[in-house]
Amino acid sequence: MSLPVLSPEQAAVFGAIENSRAHIFVTGRAGTGKSTLLEHLSWNTSKNVVIAAPTGVAALNVGGQTIHSLFRLPIGVIADHAIEQGPEVRKLLNAIDTLVIDEVSMVNADLLDAIDRSLRQARQRPHEAFGGVQLVLFGDPFQLAPVPGDPEERAYFADRYRSMWFFDARVWDEAELTIYELATIHRQHELEFKKLLTAVRHGVVTAEMAQRLNDVGARPAPSEGAITLATTNATVTRINAAALAKLPGRSLSAVAEVSGEFGGRAYPADEKLELKVGAQVMFLRNDSGGDGRWVNGTIGEVVKIADTVTVEIDGERHEVRPATWERYRYSYSAATKTLNKDVVAEFTQFPLRLAWAVTIHKSQGKSYDRAIVDLGQRSFAPGQTYVALSRITALEGLYLTRPLRPSDIIVDENVTRFMSKAVALPGIAAAQSATS
Repeated sequence: MSLPVLSPEQAAVFGAIENSRAHIFVTGRAGTGKSTLLEHLSWNTSKNVVIAAPTGVAALNVGGQTIHSLFRLPIGVIADHAIEQGPEVRKLLNAIDTLVIDEVSMVNADLLDAIDRSLRQARQRPHEAFGGVQLVLFGDPFQLAPVPGDPEERAYFADRYRSMWFFDARVWDEAELTIYELATIHRQHELEFKKLLTAVRHGVVTAEMAQRLNDVGARPAPSEGAITLATTNATVTRINAAALAKLPGRSLSAVAEVSGEFGGRAYPADEKLELKVGAQVMFLRNDSGGDGRWVNGTIGEVVKIADTVTVEIDGERHEVRPATWERYRYSYSAATKTLNKDVVAEFTQFPLRLAWAVTIHKSQGKSYDRAIVDLGQRSFAPGQTYVALSRITALEGLYLTRPLRPSDIIVDENVTRFMSKAVALPGIAAAQSATS
C-alpha cells in the first residue's frame, strides 16, 4: 500500500501531535488534506493510538470504531448518569496513549463530556481531563454539525451548555485545546475559486461573489459525466431510479456478502447494487491495486457486467472487482500488554454506487470535476452549501439548478466564535495568507 507524502504543514501538525501530550484539534477547509494526515498518523505514530468516529460509516472510512461501541455508551443524552464499565473496557481504556476522533464536528458536547468521564473513571484519575489521555480531533465545523435530537434533548442542551458543539463541552474548562488549521488547499488550484469557497465557508459572500458563482452555474448542465449533489435522500433516489429506468435492458444485481458483527445497517456501499450497461457510477474507495486508476469519488460509466464490472473512466476501461471493507474493534491483550485492532466484520461488494445523484452529506470527503448542485427549495443546514460547492475541483465544473440566494449560505455563529481561536504553526502562516 502506497501512503501519500505529507506536505510541510501536514508534517508540522503531525510533529505537534507526536511530540507532545497536548490536546489538538486539526481542522481546515475542504481539500486541505485532513484525511491524508489522519491516515499518516495511524500508520506512523509511535503511540498507542485508538481511532474513533461518531457514525458507523465514518468509523469504517478511517479504520476505527464508533465512539459508542468503543466506550460502551448508551445512545442519547448521557448527562450525569452513571457510566457502567466492565473489566475489558477498563483495560482497553487504560492502554490508550492517544484517542483520535474523526468527524468530531458531529460529536455533541454531552458525548464529549461522557468520553472524558469514561476515561477518568477507567483510569482512576478523577482529577485529570480525559484521564491523562491525549485527545486529537479531526474535522471541520464549517462543514458538518451535530444533529439536534428531540425537543427534550434540545431543551437539555439549551439549559446545560452554551451550544451543542463539542467545543462547548464542560471538560474544556479545565483542559486546553490547541486548534491547528491546515491552510494549503490541494483539491482546487484556481485562486479565484479558492477565495469564493473561503467566503462561502465563512458566510461573507459579497453580491459580486454571488453573481460570479451564479453566472458560472447558470450554464446548461452536461447530459452525462456530471453528478447531482442534492439535499435529500428522496431527490437522490428519484434521480437515480429514473435515469436507470431509461437505460435499455434489464438491471443486474450484486448482493453484498456480510459476515461478522456489523451492528445495524451502517454499510459503506449498497447491500443490493443494481446496475445496467450505461449506468453512471461513482467509486466509493481508492484503487486498492495502488495504481491510482480511480479514487474515492471518481465518476465512470458501466460498459460491461459479468463476474466483474467494467467501468470506463475518461476513455479508459477498467475491470472492477468486489472490495472488502473491514470493521474493527480494539481490545487489550494482558499477555502481551498491547492494544490489538481486530477485524470483527467484513462487507464485500463492488465499490460502486449509482451516481447520477448523491446527497451532499454523502459527498463529504469526495472530489468531482463536474457537479450539478441542487439545493432544492432551500439549504437547511449550516455548511451544506459550502460542502456541495467545495466538492468541485474547478469553478468551470459548477452547475446550479437554481441561483444561490443569501439564505442558502448558513454559518453557525458558535463555529465562528470557536474558530477565531485557531493558530498556525511556524511555516503555515505564509501559506494561509497566500490562499485566503
